Amino acid sequence: MNDAMIEQMVELSSRVGFLFIATADRNGMPHMATGRRAKYLAGNRFAVTEWFCPGTVANLRENPSLSIVVWDRASDLGYQVIGELEKIEEAAMMDGFEAGRAETPPLPQVERRLIVRGREVFEFRQRPHSDTPAG
Repeated sequence: MNDAMIEQMVELSSRVGFLFIATADRNGMPHMATGRRAKYLAGNRFAVTEWFCPGTVANLRENPSLSIVVWDRASDLGYQVIGELEKIEEAAMMDGFEAGRAETPPLPQVERRLIVRGREVFEFRQRPHSDTPAG
């Protein structure tokens, strides 16, 4: 694991202002979500804070494996981090939160911080690239 690559991924997420998060439930059904940026913590750990949809949170509670992609289209430079969720923290709650709210589908009412431990980092590019760990 190359910790410097995690730091570069975090920096790129701040520059481009978005990232993609792929999760799957216990049966392997995939789900995609977005976030705005990551924050470097230490070593191979980083955090992503967002108003995640219920599907993302449910998947991570069942299956902690995830993939995060940050990509800059203009430079065709990006990173894919394969990792595991360490924990989910509640960061903020919508004013007027209703626990039994009967929206269909339910909208996020809690901003959550995902604490992620990266296992592998790959280059992510539109042009042909290798899926072997970078660094």
